[in-house]
Amino acid sequence: MDKGSVVKISYRELIDLSEDNLPSLTESLSKAFGSSESSLGILAVSDVPGFASLRRRLLPLSRRLAELPTDCLESVTNESAGYQVGWSHGKEKVEGNKFDIMKGSFYANPITDNLLESIKERRRFSANSTSFEEVEPVSEEELEQVAKANPAFFAPNVWPVDSLPELEPAIKEMGQLIHSVGRKVAKLCDAYVSMKCPSFKTGKLESLLTTSLCCKARLLHYFPAKLEENQEKESILGNENTEDDLEFSDWCGWHNDHGSLTGLVPAMYIDVSGTEIKCPCDKAGLYIKSRGGDLVQVLIPDDCLAFQVGETMQIHTGGVLQATPHAVHGCHPKSGKEEGITREAFAVFMEPEYHGDMCIPKERSILDAQSPNAAKNLPRTVKTLKSRWRPGMNFGQFSDATFAAFH
Repeated sequence: MDKGSVVKISYRELIDLSEDNLPSLTESLSKAFGSSESSLGILAVSDVPGFASLRRRLLPLSRRLAELPTDCLESVTNESAGYQVGWSHGKEKVEGNKFDIMKGSFYANPITDNLLESIKERRRFSANSTSFEEVEPVSEEELEQVAKANPAFFAPNVWPVDSLPELEPAIKEMGQLIHSVGRKVAKLCDAYVSMKCPSFKTGKLESLLTTSLCCKARLLHYFPAKLEENQEKESILGNENTEDDLEFSDWCGWHNDHGSLTGLVPAMYIDVSGTEIKCPCDKAGLYIKSRGGDLVQVLIPDDCLAFQVGETMQIHTGGVLQATPHAVHGCHPKSGKEEGITREAFAVFMEPEYHGDMCIPKERSILDAQSPNAAKNLPRTVKTLKSRWRPGMNFGQFSDATFAAFH
């Protein structure tokens, strides 16, 4: 097992993207997101204005949310949406038949409270636009039918307005900041991919994130591990055998993000008194499996906003940019003093709308998007792109195939 440093660029460099700094930035992007076996599929952006204060404001709310009375949590639970909106705990499967009981999640769209109504409003606004058919590929009647059949995509946000009113503005402000920076990262990705793939539609990635109203924020509370579990888990970490994948990934199972780009806030650890602490377990945290099969512990600086490539971007670029499997290993106490430590995190998944295309550039194939060697080194619960992607499918269909592969 290795420890990997994350490739880092500054926010100032990102917003001042020009011919002068493009070569150095695309070199950094290649190291972070590129197709080499050493790339980890993650990039850190430093010095984002307002990020540090928003992180301190938002992440402690995750623990407070998880500690609310049961009736309060039930009021923001949406079973009909597959627990993909509002509160979710122990309802989802991430690996095989394992229910995800080690963390609680709160899902919301940070850029619109009602996706369907916002898309319909956009349709009315853009009805006279020459790009109307490109932006709105289906009729309003069909859109409403799809929304009714797919509540996990379209169900409106729910908020604990009485029990934790500060949660809504904190999620929206951080989510919108991440979305804004993510669009700038996508612009850099466009420039890099255009150099590597002549048939790539220049500007596609930034345009997708700018146009799409489908954006999912996930606030995560990782419940504390028990003292008696420590010895077994620590022995697993010392074993490189991939058969231990399911036991190793106890706080979050092995998976690839299936959207376009994921914004990731560095985790915060909180002790039993509610105080932020440095994690006492040096093996806890985010792990990535490289395309070469190496297990790498990834350390994201607290003052940096990280971004991970998703499988949709991998497909759209024909494998020029590639997602990597990742998991979270728990903080396992070595003494009673270390019990009760929780991990709080926040991610924003930027992705196409339901009918968004899933096209590979013309001169590339699914085997370019994910090489046989990369597929061979996936954790056993992460299914290959070839098994889920089909020519002509849209993002909604790809999402359905991905969830079906896990569930």
